[in-house]
Order: sequence, then structure tokens, then C-alpha cells
Amino acid sequence: MTFIDQHAGVFGVEPICRVLTEHGCPISTSTYYAAKNRPPSPRAIRDAELDEHIQRIHAANYGVYGARKIWHQLQREGHRVARCTVERRMRALGLQGVRRGKKIRTTTSDPGHERAADRLQRDFTACRPRRESLFFPRPDTRVLEGAR
Repeated sequence: MTFIDQHAGVFGVEPICRVLTEHGCPISTSTYYAAKNRPPSPRAIRDAELDEHIQRIHAANYGVYGARKIWHQLQREGHRVARCTVERRMRALGLQGVRRGKKIRTTTSDPGHERAADRLQRDFTACRPRRESLFFPRPDTRVLEGAR
């Protein structure tokens, strides 16, 4: 419909419909004119009405409200609507609420800062390849009975 509307002034409706039919997108001129003159469906009318309310509530709350809070506000105002409808209309309008979450803070060490000395003189190198670490006892190492 939109393509035909955009090019109808230059080429005319009938030639466009003929070319579309030749290229695998069959549409007759009567179908085009019937769709053009058809009144909007009840769902389209209701969606247009809801769009105004959803945009108003979203803007009044600084764009913070998501679908759930907008749905609750619509219920308080007396509009009977399903939450999935609010979600669908918000997607169509490109509206989103703000997601909660903490800011991720990472520590970046200063390479010029002096590191603390290793007073225990720990040695983390293995004495040979594939040798287990000192932190995990080998299977043949005995463990105290009370430590289990």
C-alpha cells in the first residue's frame, strides 16, 4: 500500500499493480482501492487511542516508567487494557522504561604505585611441569581427621 501510494502520482496505480503481479507479488487494482477506502479496524482505533495515553504517561514520568507501571497507571485511570497490549504498543512507539541496576565499578591499579612487599616470601612456581599447586593437597597427602 505505501509503495503504491508513493509512486501512484508518477506511474499510476494500474501499471504498478501489473508490474508487482509480474514479479511475484500479486495485487489487483480493486484490492488496492478496497483497502484504501476501508475504514480503520476497531483494533487500530483503540491502538491510536491507547498510544496517546501511553505517550502521555511515559512523558509525564520522565521516560522512567516501563510497560508494567504504565499498565498500572492506565488501570488507575479507568482504562481496561491488557498488559501485553501496553507492551506491544510501547514496542511499536519505540518507548522503553529505565532498567534498574547498580553501576559496575572496577578497580584499575596504578602501575606507578609501589606494591606491598611479600613478607612471607611465597613461591608460586611449580618445581616441575604438571605439578599440583601447594593450595590443593595431592591424593596421597594425609589430612587431619578433624579437618574434614
